[in-house]
Amino acid sequence: MAGSIYKNTGSLSKMIIRRDRIRIPLWLVGIAFFTLIIPIAFDGMYSSQQERDTMAETMQNPAMTAMVGPGDLNNYTTGAMTTHQMLLFTAIVVGLMSILLVNRHTRADEEDGRIEMIRSLPVGRLSNVNAAILVLAATNVVLAFTTGFGLYALGIESMGLEGSLLYGAVLGVTGIFFTGVTAVFAQLSESSRGVVGYSIAVLLIAYLVRAVGDVSNEALSWLSPLGWVTQTEAYSANNWWPVLLMIGVSIILFILAGYLNAIRDLEAGFFPSRPGRKNATAFLQSPIGLAVRLQRTGTIAWAIGMLVMGLSYGSVLGDLETFFEGNEMLEQMLVAKEGYTLTEQFIPMLMIIMGILSTVPPVMAMVKLNSEEKKNRIEHLLSRAVSRTRLIGSYFIAAAVNGFIMISLAAIGLWSAGTAVMEDSFSFDTIYGAALVYYPAILVMIGAAVLLIGILPKLTSLIWLYVFYSFIVLYLGGLFQFPEWAGKLSPFGYIPQLPVEDMKWMPIIALTIMALVLVVFGFIGYKKRDIEG
Repeated sequence: MAGSIYKNTGSLSKMIIRRDRIRIPLWLVGIAFFTLIIPIAFDGMYSSQQERDTMAETMQNPAMTAMVGPGDLNNYTTGAMTTHQMLLFTAIVVGLMSILLVNRHTRADEEDGRIEMIRSLPVGRLSNVNAAILVLAATNVVLAFTTGFGLYALGIESMGLEGSLLYGAVLGVTGIFFTGVTAVFAQLSESSRGVVGYSIAVLLIAYLVRAVGDVSNEALSWLSPLGWVTQTEAYSANNWWPVLLMIGVSIILFILAGYLNAIRDLEAGFFPSRPGRKNATAFLQSPIGLAVRLQRTGTIAWAIGMLVMGLSYGSVLGDLETFFEGNEMLEQMLVAKEGYTLTEQFIPMLMIIMGILSTVPPVMAMVKLNSEEKKNRIEHLLSRAVSRTRLIGSYFIAAAVNGFIMISLAAIGLWSAGTAVMEDSFSFDTIYGAALVYYPAILVMIGAAVLLIGILPKLTSLIWLYVFYSFIVLYLGGLFQFPEWAGKLSPFGYIPQLPVEDMKWMPIIALTIMALVLVVFGFIGYKKRDIEG
């Protein structure tokens, strides 16, 4: 009997691997690439212990502790610096990967009717959820070994084998932990949006609890799994017990997910669904109202995240002069301009980061149309008095407004925190103008997504490679001395870097026209092509 409820788990695992044969490797390569490139950059930027000690002094403030967690600031080697500044953020990305992939193969499949079809075959009741857990656990194990041995292979003096393996193990067990969290919420919530929302909420709360605990009450950090991540102190104390603790909690979550899956009905959840309005509002009955409603939770979460990011960056502006003083390598990353302080020269780099990250939620809002089409939900709308132009136009407007809100909130957060910590702070017009100038580049990215949806819908996911490329060449271009033309392949490469450069209107106008052209051709293609069904 026990064996029957797990029947053909292996076959379902193979099917999941087959379905994600591109998605999983892309996640692994992306995370491993960033993990391995950062210590190389740090080793070049801080070649002497004196430079690293200066950096450690800069990190000794509550704002930085809240952002990246505690670190071994008394022995700030390249390895300790990498762990201090990058491990927590990388672990968050790994957790996000597990959340999205587990949801895709559990509640999302159940919502789309795939689990019902699978259950009609000779498979066990718990086979699917266990197959998803097994595949994601194996994925995170591969990530752990890849990053662990990869870091050791860099040959950096302070990055020994044990510390490297611990660094990789922390990333792996964080992914396994959030695999368990998502598997549990896949049983509790009755919608895939709810599963992602609740799981990401746990991730954010874990980060905030750790931040508050690291600054004010160390005991509070023990309540957060991300607090356990920072306690490992890879390349310093090399504490392995948090890894074992996270594995133990993950096993409990796996057992709980299996139990809940065994006692609930298919397509049901344990959280009661909140009854909606008896009659939909006029706004909800419109295509744009529906598009906004479908993405309301995600939009709010991203808006809060962009505001917090702006506040986080703004909170360190007061220490930047000390941060950059005497570091020639780091100064090369800045836009060298006489008559401007290092803090002013650092603003363009922050704006590039905020501009590209502000592109993610509006592009997600746009490609939502493509995912709705894949789920056969578009035909129902088009069978009513809704034209294709009006439908894709509604998603475009929602995405364009989304992008404006995201870049605005990031700028407002940066200005607000900067005003609080700087003696001679920037004016609101300076910061907001330096951020808003990136909006035409965001529109180009949205336009590229519209074009792919309209002409090559099966290749819509390529837009994310373009966003990723823009981040790499523009954020790390100065450090790795990429040729200038590489940056010009991205719309963000044409943006004037305010406030250290004069405002140039021609690139802004050209990017706006390009965005309109992309949108028009996308609209035409969408109007003429077949809708997937």
